[in-house]
Amino acid sequence: MPCKNGFVRSINISNGGVPKRSISHAVINALGIESDKQANTKSHGGPMRALCLFSFELQEALNSEGHSIRPGDLGENLTVSGLDWNTVTPGERFQIGSVCIEITEYTTPCYKIAAYFKDEDFVRIDQTKNPGWSRVYARIIDGGELSLNESVVPAKAT
Repeated sequence: MPCKNGFVRSINISNGGVPKRSISHAVINALGIESDKQANTKSHGGPMRALCLFSFELQEALNSEGHSIRPGDLGENLTVSGLDWNTVTPGERFQIGSVCIEITEYTTPCYKIAAYFKDEDFVRIDQTKNPGWSRVYARIIDGGELSLNESVVPAKAT
């Protein structure tokens, strides 16, 4: 079943760590957003984890459970809206404006995001414990420029 089209709600960067702050425009290359840095490059970043994505709708659902999460708080580079998150799985490709990405893996939540969760229950977004609630990593197929509200649509593998 094809996934519903979405859009970029927030583009997030930091000098390393969380929270990431929102920006309106980014240049994406093989290693992700040009101005973004990672505090721990053994666990984050690199060509197979160039971007981290998360669903705005899942953030809202988590907030309704009593957590306190805004775009960028969980270390995601792109907060997207309007996708059926159950279809955002490893191997799937998406066209985001001029940028094409391929989802490579589910992220493992880190203790550094615990403060944003009620009772510091950051494993709430662990794919193995709560399937469908994880952030995802992606590699860049085609880089380019990206702005807020860009469409996010399924892309065909070539």
